[in-house]
Amino acid sequence: MLDGVSLDQLRAFIAAVDEGSFSAGARRLHRAQSAVSELVSNLEAQIGVVLFDRSERYPKLTAAGVLLVADARSVVANVDLLKARAKGISGGLESELSAVVDVLFPIEAIAESAREFRDRFPRTPLRLYVEALGGAYQPVLDGRCSLGVVGSLPIAPDSMSVERLQGVQMIMVAAREHPLAMVKGVISKAELAKHVQLVLTDRSELTDGREFGVMSPLTWRLGDLFAKHAFLLKGLGWGGMPLHAVKQDLLEGRLAKLSIEDLAEEGLILQMSAVYLTAKPPGPAGRWLIERLKQCSSRGAAGLQIAQSHAPETLAAH
Repeated sequence: MLDGVSLDQLRAFIAAVDEGSFSAGARRLHRAQSAVSELVSNLEAQIGVVLFDRSERYPKLTAAGVLLVADARSVVANVDLLKARAKGISGGLESELSAVVDVLFPIEAIAESAREFRDRFPRTPLRLYVEALGGAYQPVLDGRCSLGVVGSLPIAPDSMSVERLQGVQMIMVAAREHPLAMVKGVISKAELAKHVQLVLTDRSELTDGREFGVMSPLTWRLGDLFAKHAFLLKGLGWGGMPLHAVKQDLLEGRLAKLSIEDLAEEGLILQMSAVYLTAKPPGPAGRWLIERLKQCSSRGAAGLQIAQSHAPETLAAH
C-alpha cells in the first residue's frame, strides 16, 4: 500500500500542518478543501496511521503525525531538488554566472578556479561579489547570485541547498606590540575583556541579535576583512583572522598568535559551503565551479597545516 503514496498526498498533508487547517492548506495549494481533505484521508488509509485528531474545530496532529510530517517534508524536498537539478542541467549554459564569496574563503582558491573557468567557459562572464557573514547569503536569497560560497550560520535558510567545501582555520591574533601579545602562556577571558576586539559586522539582517566569536565587551566593528587586517597590524585591537590571510604576518613577526582560555591551540575550523536556491540550481558553469572548489579542499587544508607547522617557531621569539 505504501507504494501508492503520492506527492500530492504528501503536499496536502504538509500544507494542512503548516496552515493549521484543511481549508487554509487548500487555499495555499489552490485546491478545493474537499480535495485536500480527501488526499490526507487517503494518505492515512494507505499508511495505516491516523495523522490528525479531528475531534475539535481545527485538526491537530497526532503523535504519529508529528513524527511523520518530518519524513514527508524530507521526501518532498528531495523530489523538488531532483526536479530542480534536472531543470538546471537541461536548461543549457548560463549567459552569465554570478557568485558571492565569503570574505574568509581563500581568494587564491577562487582565483585559481576562475582561471580554469575562463578557459572552459569563454563565453560565460563571471560576476563576483565578496561579503561577510549573512551578507554572503543575501545575494543568493534575493536572486542576484546563482550560488554562494559561504561560512556557517546556525540555521541555513530552508530554501537553500548546501554542499560542503573546505574548512577555514581561524586563529586569534594581535600586533606584536599589543599588550596581549606580551602575555606569556594562555590568556584568560578576564584579560581579553580589558582590550578592544576587532569584529566583522554583517551588512545583512540575517544575523541580527546574534554574535559570533565575540569575547570582549569592548568592540570595534568593521565591515571589511582588509580593514580589520590593517587595524590589527596597527595595534588597534585583537581579533580572529583566517590563518591563510595572516600566515605571512606571523612568519615575519608583524602579528602574534594568541593562546586563549577554552580555545584549542590550533584555533577553530569554520566550515565553508556552496549554497544555492533549491528551486533554482546553478547550470553547467555553476555546477562546474562548485565541483572545482571541492577539489581545492584537500589542497587548501594541506596548505593550512603547513603554515601552522611553521608559525610557532617564529612566534616563540615574540
